[in-house]
Amino acid sequence: MSVHYSKLFHLLIDKKISNSELAEKAGVSLNIITKLKRDEYLSLETIEKLCNALECTPNDIMTFNQKKSK
Repeated sequence: MSVHYSKLFHLLIDKKISNSELAEKAGVSLNIITKLKRDEYLSLETIEKLCNALECTPNDIMTFNQKKSK
């Protein structure tokens, strides 16, 4: 199973929030933003920080693909 964060970047565009603004507002490093762009694993704690900053739920920022990632 793999996770994709494309919904997050669409949400950022809709809310007119830059990547650096999100990192600052959520209290995460810019390395986390890079991981998001690469659809890499993030801890649940980090997902919670992002959701709190954007006032959304995990379903608003991520999707799961049932196929195994290579």
